[in-house]
Amino acid sequence: MFNRSQIQSDLAALLGIVTALVVIGLLFVYSSSSIYAAQNYGYAHYFLKKQCIGVVLGLIAFFVARRLSSEIIYSMTPAFFLGSLALTIATLFPQLSHHIHGSSRWLAFKGFSFQPSELLKIACIMYLARILSKQHKESFTRFSGYIPFLIIIGLVTIVLLKQPDFGLAMTLLATSITLLFIAGLPVLHLLCAGMGLVTLIGLLIYAQPYRMRRILTFLDPWKDPQGAGFQIIQSLIAVGSGGWWGSGISNSKQKFFYLPMQHTDFIFSIITEETGFIGGSLIILLYALFTYFGIKIAWQLKNPFAILTTIGFVTLTSLQALINIFVVTGLLPTKGIGLPFISYGNSSLLCFLGMMGIIAHFADKDGT
Repeated sequence: MFNRSQIQSDLAALLGIVTALVVIGLLFVYSSSSIYAAQNYGYAHYFLKKQCIGVVLGLIAFFVARRLSSEIIYSMTPAFFLGSLALTIATLFPQLSHHIHGSSRWLAFKGFSFQPSELLKIACIMYLARILSKQHKESFTRFSGYIPFLIIIGLVTIVLLKQPDFGLAMTLLATSITLLFIAGLPVLHLLCAGMGLVTLIGLLIYAQPYRMRRILTFLDPWKDPQGAGFQIIQSLIAVGSGGWWGSGISNSKQKFFYLPMQHTDFIFSIITEETGFIGGSLIILLYALFTYFGIKIAWQLKNPFAILTTIGFVTLTSLQALINIFVVTGLLPTKGIGLPFISYGNSSLLCFLGMMGIIAHFADKDGT
């Protein structure tokens, strides 16, 4: 039986965790980027100021999403998906896109840039949840039942790989398999899908030499310490030098132009350098609690669309956090994926807080 006080208590815990992650992000975006910002932009608060703008925009997205009616969210999902897909496709045109580190993931307009793939991952999960919520379990016994699902995830994967954004494409594929499992996909079919995903990953790695180089660098970064292995070696130095309690907030040495992308993809390295094993473990604990309360909220909802969307959002966020932490600690090859709610990036922060607004809406309305 639905217990409104219980779901609101769980929502409060979830939002409290998100608030803590955002505040930690603001603190360490400044700590990790201050030297780089002062050197390149003239003042140390440059990235902190922009991240604060992202928080404000994210809060607006949160409250708007929380106030929308369930009917609007459900009915606008197809248009939201097609619109975000079109915007992401637009990044493939050089005259519209802004290239960073060899990827065309950003749309640029009069000095402003936005990463539409962040919108696409929200829209994709919602659209898949919409389709699966209407699907009967019996349809999974026929191949025709998979066709809409395969078309959507296939289109999204192709577009993301063209940017290229291999990390997000694989994270969305893994989230999609999770949604299929929750929706009632037979275990044998799920295993086949998992094996297909592993095979696809292998083929995609083999097809692109730079991905193969990342694998070789992951296996032995010290083979090229001043080249391909430089970033992960510097990250491991940062993580290892933190010890139990760290060097103290703002006392990182790796942020002095040793560790690239120290305020974005590799911010966890700076956090562990400055707060040590204890601080890094606290971050991991917060993400574990986020997963727990997010899934707990989902199972208290009644509407299948709300359940699947909430689980999709929680799974995507948790997977992205896990992959990021694994990358910076040398347990996975580099992927170009930020740490949710913490890494610098207005597009990411805006969309993650928007996802939380949708989850809060479902919790408020009991998914009906």
